[in-house]
Parts: sequence; C-alpha cells; structure tokens
Amino acid sequence: MENLSFSYGKIQAIRDVSLEIKKGEIMAVVGSNGAGKSSLMKCIAGPQSGHILCNGAELEPAPYKVVQQGISLVPEGRWIFPNLTVEENLLLGGYTVKDRAPGLKRAYEMFPRLDERKEQRAGTMSGGEQQMLAIARGLMSEPKVLLLDEPSLGLAPLIVNDIMSIIKNINQEGIAVLLVEQNARKALAIADHACVLERGRVVKRGTGAELAADEEIIASYLGKKK
Repeated sequence: MENLSFSYGKIQAIRDVSLEIKKGEIMAVVGSNGAGKSSLMKCIAGPQSGHILCNGAELEPAPYKVVQQGISLVPEGRWIFPNLTVEENLLLGGYTVKDRAPGLKRAYEMFPRLDERKEQRAGTMSGGEQQMLAIARGLMSEPKVLLLDEPSLGLAPLIVNDIMSIIKNINQEGIAVLLVEQNARKALAIADHACVLERGRVVKRGTGAELAADEEIIASYLGKKK
C-alpha cells in the first residue's frame, strides 16, 4: 500500500498510509476508536488516492475485482446472511471460484462446528460461531491476503483465544493477514509486524513484540497485564 488516502466527504479518515505485508505474515493495526482502522480496510477495496499492489499487480478499485485479485475482507460485525444456512453463506463467499467443493471441504475441516451446523440458519448461531463462519466465508475465495476487521468484537475471552488460534493456523498456510483489532494485546501477541494509527496516519511501526514492549503503547493501548 503506497500513500493511501480516504475521505468521507470533508472528513479525511486515512492520510498517506504506506504498508507492506509479505506472504505468510500477520500485520496488526492498532489504535483508538476513530483512528481510521476500519476506514483503512474500506480504502483497500477502492482507494480515493494512492496505490495498492498484490503480487506486483495494481488493484482495480472495485470490490469484486479486489476479490478476484486475491484479497478478501472479513468485515467488522461479521455481516453474515442470517436467513441463509451456514453452507449457503459459504457458497456465496466462493462465488468467484469455479469449483467450490474443495473450499467447502477445507472450511469444514478447519471449523468442525460449521460442518455440524451446515444446514442451520446462520442467524441462529452464537456470536463465536458466526465469527467462525465469517472467517470461513472469507477463505472461500482462496485469498492471498485476508483482511480481518475486529474479529474478537463482542466475544467472550475464551472464544477470543480460539479466534486468535484460528488466525495463526490460517497464517501458517501461507496466507498474509492484515488484522485490525481493538484487543491490542492479543493482536500484538500473534503479529509479525504491527503499526499504530492515529487520526488516519501511521505514527509508529515495528514487530509485534517491539510494540508490545513499548512503554508508550502499553500506557495507551495495553494497560497492566491481568
């Protein structure tokens, strides 16, 4: 990502952000509410200015083109289709893939609970199960880069641990992950690299371990370890 900027009318949410994620890496983006984290995700789907390249090819600023070029977004709030079954949600996630059978098999192997509930309406599942479905749906398009926007939002601590383990497993398959997460401690613990957004700008960057040990980051986002 090179010099990305994004505005809502007169409000500039992202200002000249440049980041690089390599294959098999997790990059965490942390910051306070309103810092521009979710706006960064939206910007990737259609930047108002700047450039985004994936494997050397510049992204075309249209969501379906972005998916076809290897980038998939799991949005904040999950945005599953509540009246469709689990399997129908997954099939929609693989809409750009000719043969969706391997993707379904992989989803059910990775998330056995979804296999058990594949005929169940998605809206009747728990929050943790819906988040698993949202992640599995994002993987159905066979992405090179997975964008995860607040995957732990509203989930119980034990479920959050499960989600973080799932993210690491996905990453170990060679998929790059851009992780926007309010739970900075959890995000930095699994991140290879990380950055801090403030008012739409990157104000600090380093490895996940470096930022987790940074006194300023601890004071601003981590607090005392429980």
